[in-house]
Amino acid sequence: MTHRTDDLAAKDKKYLWHPFTQMKDWLDGEPLIIERGEGAKLFDTEGREYIDGVASLWCNIHGHRRREIDDAIREQLGRIAHSTMLGLSGPPAIELAERLAGIAPLGLTKVFYSDSGSEAVEIALKIAFQARLHRDGGRAKRTKFLALDLGYHGDTLGSVSVGGIPLFHGVYKPLLFDVLRAPAPYCYRCSLGLEPRLCKMACLDRMEDVLAARADEVIAVVMEPLVQGAGGMIVHPEGYLSGVRALCDKYGVLLICDEVAVGFGRTGRMFACEHEGVRPDIMAVAKGLTGGYLPLAATLATEGIYAVFLGEQTEHKTFFHGHTYTGNALCCAAALATLGIFERERTVERIQPRITQLARWLKEFRALDHVGDARQRGLMAGIELVQDRATKAEYDPAERMGARVTKAARERGLITRPLGDVIVVMPPLCISGDELDRMMTILLESVREATEDRNSPRMNADGHG
Repeated sequence: MTHRTDDLAAKDKKYLWHPFTQMKDWLDGEPLIIERGEGAKLFDTEGREYIDGVASLWCNIHGHRRREIDDAIREQLGRIAHSTMLGLSGPPAIELAERLAGIAPLGLTKVFYSDSGSEAVEIALKIAFQARLHRDGGRAKRTKFLALDLGYHGDTLGSVSVGGIPLFHGVYKPLLFDVLRAPAPYCYRCSLGLEPRLCKMACLDRMEDVLAARADEVIAVVMEPLVQGAGGMIVHPEGYLSGVRALCDKYGVLLICDEVAVGFGRTGRMFACEHEGVRPDIMAVAKGLTGGYLPLAATLATEGIYAVFLGEQTEHKTFFHGHTYTGNALCCAAALATLGIFERERTVERIQPRITQLARWLKEFRALDHVGDARQRGLMAGIELVQDRATKAEYDPAERMGARVTKAARERGLITRPLGDVIVVMPPLCISGDELDRMMTILLESVREATEDRNSPRMNADGHG
């Protein structure tokens, strides 16, 4: 490494604490320091090029250094970078709220801004609770949320409470509020021990069992629609989402959809809910909202929920929640530019061939001896590694097989990140066909190398065997 990279690495180890990172391992390793980006590619301080295989943690949509977004931020900077929304407003926030209401599922017309997906979900929980409280005349008759096992909704205490990943959330259990649970529709590893083709979505029946017994306690069902991301890229069976909506309607509870990871084209539609014609009562968005440029999130609610908060000051119906940078002008300008690109370039339509191309590649992974499942929705996929495909036996965690695959991929020029032994495939939506082929070739070689699997033939550049 150059002297500059060595110096940066030393300072990193001396001063930084990285998220979701065992720092002992980090201190023993050689940090990869990313200096710049271009399109779907990243470049480190040594000038090495990598494909951004996780879209900079699932948020980059149109690519790095996208001229329209760069220009929008610069233009807004010439006016003002930030002013509070407590008692004031600003053009970018107003214009973006109008745009979001125009593209969101029908009826979601009120927009509350925040800074991250965690906060957007936290706000959704607080809005739902307070709305119920006001409807019940100020008496907290309903205080429970129903959430899915293996769900992930962020890292603030409220969002952790409705999360369901023991590894991430278990340590904080004494600090969390109680949440009712329903099994995740994880068809590859069904917690009910059933076969997907025969079960008739029994996991949905288990959710109804909970609601039938305790609906008078439940404020809302909270879920990631279609794909549970951090839980292992769990792809829900068709009809599950609409089934949950029907249960919420039947038992008189709200539906909160966390579209932080799956929104803005990632599943092949602008929002995941669109695939099954579902309109949530509250929806959280973030990540791709600014194209992966700046931290901005939004919680969208219906007019009916919003109206419950209207009243005289003495009634104390105000939503007492806010952030310093709520509706930040630079962030909103970036988001407006991002939505402009979606519209002009018809991004959702343009990525359909890439979705088909990814599906062809995943067939090759399913032929490998140590790939138990390769699941996909749109331009997001999870490749689950197993020690024994016949029994679905998992690798010993000490082997860190997922990390071994991603390390091998990095050496070949691909940045990705595992969820345990599930390899995440989530490139920027702007990725070209050639770049996607290169990405999946690297990943295939890396899986074969790490698992010593030689069962699958190399693919040609067009994605066929």
